[in-house]
Amino acid sequence: MAVVLSLFVKLLPLYITVALGWVAGRYLEASGRHIAGIMLYIVTPSVIFSGVMAAPLTPEVLLMPVIVFGFCTGVSLLHLAIGKRILSDGTASIIPLAVGTGNTGYFGIPVALLLFGEEGVALYIVCMLGTTLFENSVGYYLAGRGRYSARDCLARVVRLPAIYAFLLGVVLNLSDVAIPAVFQPLFDNLRGAYSILGMMIVGMSILNFRGLLGNVRFTALAFFGKFVVWPVAALLFWWLDSHWFGFYDEAVYRAIFLVSITPIAANTVVIATLLDASPRQAAGTTLLSTLFALAYIPVMVAIFLA
Repeated sequence: MAVVLSLFVKLLPLYITVALGWVAGRYLEASGRHIAGIMLYIVTPSVIFSGVMAAPLTPEVLLMPVIVFGFCTGVSLLHLAIGKRILSDGTASIIPLAVGTGNTGYFGIPVALLLFGEEGVALYIVCMLGTTLFENSVGYYLAGRGRYSARDCLARVVRLPAIYAFLLGVVLNLSDVAIPAVFQPLFDNLRGAYSILGMMIVGMSILNFRGLLGNVRFTALAFFGKFVVWPVAALLFWWLDSHWFGFYDEAVYRAIFLVSITPIAANTVVIATLLDASPRQAAGTTLLSTLFALAYIPVMVAIFLA
């Protein structure tokens, strides 16, 4: 119970940040679209690069984001197929981002620090990279297909710097090259901006609270995929590997499970805003999932991770 209460208190600043974003959008006319561009092309690649540079890379560790990426892709394609059947308002293309990834950075890192400590957070961040790579490749492509041709979407994905930041970080890390100490404060500050701006853009995208739910079918499908299917897949991997394959230990299972129970990613709103692909629906559902996670995550942590 102490862990649950402490976790609940730790999450409160995230909700205040969302509220500040709403104030900025409602009364200061702050542009979520401009901030989305800064997030996608500057801040996110910097966080990925610094995270990879700090990780202890081994073949087993390098495989972890690939496993998470595979889960993200599988869950997203399954729900995209369902979404195309039940959603007729053009929002189906956002479903893969809503269910496939999660708010693993802005939301998950504070939780991982509380649950796993500094050593466990390093493993969690490596797993988290799988969701970030999904957002900046398959997720972005599928979201763009709602408005653009396959060729245009591929061209847009190729221009995203996150994948190149990941590959550069891997090469430099394996070459025993470290980030110079003089630049470390810069990357620390960018990590803070990643969290603050990422949560604020959710609030900026909410013009009013009356239509927050939006398309009920979209919200229901997104919630089912994110809070039921993804965690079940993570638990199934936990059981199969621990009983049959034995590639990883419990610390990795716990990290992947935490990735699975985070709410819908704020980057869903970032990408939907940049692509003009139902950003209000994405923002409303993301905010609702973030509010739901305030109770959902402590309960799931108490059951499976405490």
